[in-house]
Amino acid sequence: MIDLHCHLLPAVDDGSRSVEQSVAVLQEMARHGVAGVCLTPHLPVSQLNKGIPAAYDRAFDALKERAPEVPFLARGLEVMIDGLLSEQVASTRRGTLGGSRYILVEFPHMVPRAVALSSLNSIVALGLVPLVAHPERYGCCDPDTVRSWRALGACMQVDATTLLSSRSRGKRARELVSHGLADIMAADNHGDGRLISIAFHVLKDRGGELQADLLARHNPQRILDNQELLPVPPLPLHASWWDRIRAVFE
Repeated sequence: MIDLHCHLLPAVDDGSRSVEQSVAVLQEMARHGVAGVCLTPHLPVSQLNKGIPAAYDRAFDALKERAPEVPFLARGLEVMIDGLLSEQVASTRRGTLGGSRYILVEFPHMVPRAVALSSLNSIVALGLVPLVAHPERYGCCDPDTVRSWRALGACMQVDATTLLSSRSRGKRARELVSHGLADIMAADNHGDGRLISIAFHVLKDRGGELQADLLARHNPQRILDNQELLPVPPLPLHASWWDRIRAVFE
């Protein structure tokens, strides 16, 4: 598995607070079958346009020196869309996932549909592919809205542990997978116990082996390789399926 969304770059955002904490999480990920990780600390567009902070480079060097060989480390950002991305940043692929044309983006939680659509369109116009982090967090997220985002050329990343949540965002995440509207899943680990492997094995156990492989293995690798993503077939997650999963986790 390859996890393209985590906050394990130490002491730069609300994720891991130290190299030791990050190393411990990376070792745990490896034990659960994670072969690669992309470090994606938070950074707003307004700051990215001025340059990636030097503290991020120092933190990466410190982590790389002590990190285990597995999982391998790639670099990226989780970019908060608080303005327009500059053409220079887009052309140099500064902050994209592993230097690819894919850029992980997020919005304020109460983002209106029209604002999200306009923002994604502006990124696509610059030649990048916006990968929307945890679309299930947004109240405006429904299958029709996500279809309109995807029609522009955007891709969707659902949070693996949210997929198993009983909250409304968990229901929205399952709806995206059910409709074949999710492209990858990731843990969004913040130096804690969130693992992509949990949802990976649950999906496989419920008849979604193909979908699990595409969401957690093949499409994440294709992003790092700067290739087109493979379509993920719909995987109906019926209420009875969720009742069984909830019984396990509760």
